[in-house]
Amino acid sequence: DELPFRPMRSPSRLPIFPLPLVLLPRTVQSLHIFEPRYRQLLADALAGTQEFGIVCRTPDVAERDIPPGTVGCVARIDSAQSLPDGRSNIFVVGTSRFALAGFVDAPEPYHVAEVTPFEDEPAREEDMAPIAARLRELFIRVGNASRAIQDNETPLPVLPDDAPGLSFAIAGHLDLELADKQRLLSTRSPLERLHQLESALAPFVETIEQRLQVHTRARTNGHGAHG
Repeated sequence: DELPFRPMRSPSRLPIFPLPLVLLPRTVQSLHIFEPRYRQLLADALAGTQEFGIVCRTPDVAERDIPPGTVGCVARIDSAQSLPDGRSNIFVVGTSRFALAGFVDAPEPYHVAEVTPFEDEPAREEDMAPIAARLRELFIRVGNASRAIQDNETPLPVLPDDAPGLSFAIAGHLDLELADKQRLLSTRSPLERLHQLESALAPFVETIEQRLQVHTRARTNGHGAHG
């Protein structure tokens, strides 16, 4: 089913979980919670809004030194499994984006920040539709070839119908560099995101479909039936 999406309406305070990853809207992320401060964050979120913010932090930047303006994503808790020793495994879904205004002093043991909504610029559907259709086709071709090579019969994920959501959903299934994911997250133009993803996927299609041909020939020993 298509993942939910709820835009952030106004500036607000949000618990922040700095992590070396980029959460994108309409994508699912698994997290292992073990630090005491983030156990508390999880407990508070489960007792309240079910949400917190994820901001990408690289190892060379201290948590409180993440610069204002950095774009993050609201994580909505989809499921949580508590372990006997107090740790937890959770799944979150990315919903709306926000820009970090700044960390605030708060009594909680985890980080809390002022955040502001970060929305897409308006874009015309007729401008996005052609490239969205091409990107969807590329994703299906790559996904089908990849699954066939792995003898994986799992169906491809259901993709959103709207072009802005499509860009994030497809990006969430690609093995992109952290900087590339952050750039996509920070892009206000859905058309630009679609172009970025088409540039990333297009060169890969021919390679993986050639690999599938080799895989198919190997399975049939070059003939029409399994050997």
